[in-house]
Amino acid sequence: MRENLTVRRLIPVSKWNEHHLWPSQGGLRYLIFNANSNGFDKAIRRAGRRVLIDEQAFFEWMDQQNPKAA
Repeated sequence: MRENLTVRRLIPVSKWNEHHLWPSQGGLRYLIFNANSNGFDKAIRRAGRRVLIDEQAFFEWMDQQNPKAA
């Protein structure tokens, strides 16, 4: 049995703002486009042509961007 399974919410870019106010869809697309240089690739999951944002990984990435605020 899978007792220690943690559920990770994967949110499509187009639905992100239904769950969170920031960043905007355009802001997310900018982060995705530059993911290799800004480290955002850790928060991206791809399923075919769909781009999904791993919500937990997104907030971990945010904490790494400004460690003093965390």
